[in-house]
Amino acid sequence: MIRIAIADDHALIRAGLKEILAARPNIQVIEATNGQELIKKINSLDIHVAILDISMPGRNGLETLKEIRVAHPKLPVLILSVYPEDQYAIRALKAGAAGYLTKDSAPEMLLSAIDKLLKGEKFISPNLAHKLISELDDTNKNKLPHEQLSDREFEVLKQIGSGLSVSQIAEKLFLSPKTISTYRTRILQKTGLKNNADLIHYVIEYDLLSR
Repeated sequence: MIRIAIADDHALIRAGLKEILAARPNIQVIEATNGQELIKKINSLDIHVAILDISMPGRNGLETLKEIRVAHPKLPVLILSVYPEDQYAIRALKAGAAGYLTKDSAPEMLLSAIDKLLKGEKFISPNLAHKLISELDDTNKNKLPHEQLSDREFEVLKQIGSGLSVSQIAEKLFLSPKTISTYRTRILQKTGLKNNADLIHYVIEYDLLSR
């Protein structure tokens, strides 16, 4: 029996994924509502593949992925996201994901991804493979400022760009206002911008809220 753990804070998404995976009679689905719950399941059960939503409240998908890579380095993790295969896909693969799939993908694509991960292979789309050639090249010196940010800094930048205050961002990400202020300072330093107005303009200019 193949055990696949799914972490997504939306019950409808979990139900949909479970229905797709039910096409394979030898698959047992283990559900989790967040990253912390997923890690507990992985620690207590023999999981063969983990499917992880990248955008969850509290500990997001990338942070959970990194924790899984430390404790269970051989466990393949498929990142599932509403975001296109651009900025987040690269970040996920760099963080150790075995694959990246958007939520608007065909059900057959999910099953194909699972098959590859079970064989110890990576799963990426042809479009993403082409992008990886340039994005993962360490000699590439033409990266935009936001591409130099850490995953959490990038998330905070987007929240600032959406017009939220430090306290609102802290509440949304389950972090302290002091921590958010520290991230904001780092973002300003790395981007060379001066204030929130500049950050908001930058987010709009590069359409980061759609990523």
